[in-house]
Amino acid sequence: MNIVKTILDTMKKNGMLIALIGVIVLFQVLLAATGRGSLLNPANVSNIISQNSYVVILATGMLLCILTGGNIDLSVGAIVCVIGAIAGTLIVEMGVNIYVGMAVCLVAGVAIGAWQGFWIAYVGIPPFITTLAGFLYWRGFAHLILNGLTISPFPDNYLKYFTSFLPSSKEVLLSPEEAAFVKMVTIAVGAIICLLFVAYLIFDRKTKTKKGYDVDSWMTIGAKIAIICGGVMYASWLLANHKGIPVVLILLAVIVLSYSYFTTKMVPGRHFYALGGNEKATRLSGIDTKKIMFFAYTNMGFLSAVAGLVVAGRFNSANPAAGNLYELDAIGACFIGGASAYGGTGTVGGAVIGAMFMGVLNNGMSYLGLDANWQKTVKGLVVLAAVVFDVISKKDKKVT
Repeated sequence: MNIVKTILDTMKKNGMLIALIGVIVLFQVLLAATGRGSLLNPANVSNIISQNSYVVILATGMLLCILTGGNIDLSVGAIVCVIGAIAGTLIVEMGVNIYVGMAVCLVAGVAIGAWQGFWIAYVGIPPFITTLAGFLYWRGFAHLILNGLTISPFPDNYLKYFTSFLPSSKEVLLSPEEAAFVKMVTIAVGAIICLLFVAYLIFDRKTKTKKGYDVDSWMTIGAKIAIICGGVMYASWLLANHKGIPVVLILLAVIVLSYSYFTTKMVPGRHFYALGGNEKATRLSGIDTKKIMFFAYTNMGFLSAVAGLVVAGRFNSANPAAGNLYELDAIGACFIGGASAYGGTGTVGGAVIGAMFMGVLNNGMSYLGLDANWQKTVKGLVVLAAVVFDVISKKDKKVT
């Protein structure tokens, strides 16, 4: 009975991760049955990571906005476009040093986020209206900067931060010795990540036990280790058989780990959950709710700028159409990953799983040759199903 209970608890706590694995297996079977290749071939796995890097970055920032009470930011795609336009103008057309150019773009993103955060937090304009306006005028501003034209190509020393691989950044075919070295290092990195993850789980359990908190059983922790570490090692093996670790994956890891720590271990991060849970109680407890809201949207501007630099590097251009509907991908990733439409619930890890879920859906449906309109329909239904599940589960909890 304990084993059954452990399995059920593990499935309940990792429902979206299991759903992601299920979708991967489903597409793998469908592609094999139709003779269209494999979803899990090394090159495609690396491509999925690169294709969805912007979704992970934007979803991380969007989660903080949603936590404040189900609020969203509709302007992130337009900001991505503006930042790409600024980067293209400075780095490509004006020949500005890439580090100076990237720094200017990041400052611009923070300024844009602060502008919108000011109207939302201190003037009281609803986030939906404020960011809808931003959706329009930032897109228009990007078109003015670009004059409707595409700026390209970016210099190689810029592209290496977003399109190259480690430990070898060569674009040419590697020698057998170099390929063996890449495989060894990539798999070793995966093993180190697994060891650190195991050490963290053990340390975290001991800390919670000393403080008298409820903790997972060792069987549950063992199941979690098996799922996570198995996935990490398999992904490492796939990447090792392509070109190694994408540099953009390292950027994603830094962002995800930093914001996970901020939201779960730091007091200011916990304030976001408090605000979304009960704004009035949070304010009466002495927490500056306006400052939290201002930070959420300023931070969203910063991460939109990071995503803008990544997108410009991936496409090697600053395009007037860049960032189109990116906000919907970010919002969908958060809700699919378990964020509540009412705020106060959600994790960065869940948002990442939601982003990868959307990415696998896109990639798998494209491989199957599904019409683009059907792809949009499926994605829309998935997002609706995630929100419906959230609403129904909230009602059930109120009843009980």
